[in-house]
Amino acid sequence: MELKAGDIVMLKSGGQPLTVAEVKQDEVMCLWMGMEGDLFRETLPLAVLVQVEEDEEEEDDDEDEE
Repeated sequence: MELKAGDIVMLKSGGQPLTVAEVKQDEVMCLWMGMEGDLFRETLPLAVLVQVEEDEEEEDDDEDEE
């Protein structure tokens, strides 16, 4: 899986979408907003992440509007 800054990923185990900030070899620095608007940053191993297709994100947004 080739990731770059700005890509959207999730943990393979589930959870909320994370934004890729930086990729260094097999480590990915991810950013996400907490429930109260706090910004979180964590470096995670590439092996625990799966890339989210942009179409999936758009479909989720459309469902929220209904």
